[in-house]
Amino acid sequence: MNITDTNLPLFTDPEITGFNDVLYYESSLLRRGYNRPAGIDEAGRGPLAGPVVAAAVIMPAGITIPGVKDSKKMTEKAREVAFSVITETAAAIGVGVVSHKIIDKSNILVSSLEAMKLAVLAIDPAPEFLLVDGIHKIPILIPQQCIIKGDQLCHSISAASIIAKVYRDRIMLSYDMMFPEYGFSRNKGYGTAEHLKAIREKGACPIHRSTFRGVR
Repeated sequence: MNITDTNLPLFTDPEITGFNDVLYYESSLLRRGYNRPAGIDEAGRGPLAGPVVAAAVIMPAGITIPGVKDSKKMTEKAREVAFSVITETAAAIGVGVVSHKIIDKSNILVSSLEAMKLAVLAIDPAPEFLLVDGIHKIPILIPQQCIIKGDQLCHSISAASIIAKVYRDRIMLSYDMMFPEYGFSRNKGYGTAEHLKAIREKGACPIHRSTFRGVR
């Protein structure tokens, strides 16, 4: 028997091969009988203020949206445009928000996973399988796979990253009107030099994460 690397590939994981099919994970699940896979991602683990927000997105089978990728690699304008297209195209979207108060009572990892759980629970009927960005599974009884750099490799996770980021940014813009001295419209709660200076001079405001370095 003549074995070639064509019919016996050494690696099948796109993270290893660099295979650039953004529907690889969704297509694999569809072939296994999972018709409603959802991509899950969060935004807001690092900021010093505001909530952590997660999104769950189910895309129609075989559909990709041009320009949708890891939200961190997009401009604010591009994210806003993509947000509108995703909300019009997606089969289902769920969003979960966990406040700064809960983050301070537990920790940011637990809070991020809780936000992801809430996002999944917001979808009815529930997803049949979860594709989760990162290395930590969501505490929910639905089959799931964690994907390192999932927001770059998996289209539905990329879409979720955009929904979560834009949703959270809009929350921070609202907070900026309440606490304009901290520059939330510009920094979205992240620890920029301007933001840290404002905390030193004025102290923390009610939406700051009191347990985070730079605030406490």
